[in-house]
Amino acid sequence: MIGKIQVGYLVSYDYELLKNSLPTTYNDADTIFLAIDKNRRTWNGEYFNIDNSFFDWLQAFDVSKKIVIYEDDFYVPGFTTMQCEIRERKLLSQKMGLGNWLIQIDCDEYFVDFKKFISDLRKYDSYIKEPLKKPIQIAAFWVILYKYTPNGILYVDKPTKAIFATNNPEYVNGRRVKGQVIYTNNLVLHESLSRTEEELRFKFENWGHNKETNKDFLNKWIKVNENNFKEFRNFYYIEPERWKKLDFFPTKNIIEIKKFIQEEKKLTLSKLFISMKNFGQWFKFLI
Repeated sequence: MIGKIQVGYLVSYDYELLKNSLPTTYNDADTIFLAIDKNRRTWNGEYFNIDNSFFDWLQAFDVSKKIVIYEDDFYVPGFTTMQCEIRERKLLSQKMGLGNWLIQIDCDEYFVDFKKFISDLRKYDSYIKEPLKKPIQIAAFWVILYKYTPNGILYVDKPTKAIFATNNPEYVNGRRVKGQVIYTNNLVLHESLSRTEEELRFKFENWGHNKETNKDFLNKWIKVNENNFKEFRNFYYIEPERWKKLDFFPTKNIIEIKKFIQEEKKLTLSKLFISMKNFGQWFKFLI
């Protein structure tokens, strides 16, 4: 029997963004697990609130009864935020079940074409038959939404690799495992930084990278806008030079952005690029 497509979300202070992400994955998932801290605490121990209306929305949205809410204590005093993140991801994957494709997505990530991602994933079903024999991790590519402006959204001009699925969730850093990466030609909008300044400051204190964030990042983020972004360089929040330039979507509507990406093919990755990435990983793990 072929393993199931199990999708897991970590739900915290940015839970409202799940209303954008869940519709992109719902139809093609077998089960969707929502991991929520039962005490409503972040990985840094801060408290947050989830409005009851959100659960009303979930119940109305879940017409096929695919959603499982998994509540547990995910904050451990004395752990770093990354240690808490890894622990929560492992606990969530245990609920999702070994022998399936374990796909973890954050609330602020929106697949452009999740059906295609699943089709690409199914080419590697042989790996889920023996997950302990060879851990594998499946990557897509983020389109980083950097900042909302009066007339649209600034974004990082080059797609960035990101891990989404694995057969064996022995995570060592975020969603990463010790195993070969298989790259797929799929794009995911990532609204990691396109928040209000207040939301961004809270996130930087409570996410898994809180000890790594570049201290100058926020000053640049505040200064840059849709009129001056070409005057700036190096935008990444840890090693700035990894994101060299920004570009601009002339709309704030996520659905319109997805259509723009599909129709304009401005961010399309070449088959040769994907093939070379996968050849490099194959050769690396061959030797």
